[in-house]
Amino acid sequence: MARRKGLTFYQKKKKLNIVIVKEIFSWFFWIFASMLLAVVTVFCVGMKTSVIGPSMEPSLYNGQSIFLNRLIYKVASPREGDVIVFLPNGNEKSHYYVKRVVGVPGDTLYIKNGLLYVNDETVEEYFNDRIAEPGLLESKVTLGEDEYFVIGDNCNNSEDSRSANIGTVKKSFIIGKAWMKLAAGDSKLGLIE
Repeated sequence: MARRKGLTFYQKKKKLNIVIVKEIFSWFFWIFASMLLAVVTVFCVGMKTSVIGPSMEPSLYNGQSIFLNRLIYKVASPREGDVIVFLPNGNEKSHYYVKRVVGVPGDTLYIKNGLLYVNDETVEEYFNDRIAEPGLLESKVTLGEDEYFVIGDNCNNSEDSRSANIGTVKKSFIIGKAWMKLAAGDSKLGLIE
């Protein structure tokens, strides 16, 4: 039999490489598992809310979205400087308040000449202006075992613990710690300081 000359085209049976198929399925599994873990974490631990009003400017702005960690205060206590989200007096019909913790249990606070004193030391790093209205801190206040004192960074435009209708915040009223913020007009995340 004579052989054909020239190019010959024939199809070779392709073998399915099991190792590559397993690797592809492994990648899909881990990507799916990671996405599922992220969704579960956000819904169980995290929460998204918005800042209402200018009381936290310039740190946070009215309408700005923030993410909070609802789990952290189940295992630890708020510290001075933390930005927290809470319900005033535990009122579930109220909107969430976002304020900075300036006093923790055992602290003694008062305002004199527009300056906040915590345990007889001035605290100025959170506020741009002198505090015009001392409210409840016109005289010394010592916080109880489960009490926190909060003030907005924009202290002269903030309804906070200085006001009698808000007062001190009990740990059970705290929803969580404000953790990340969306940049205004952007979708970039930033840490809350």
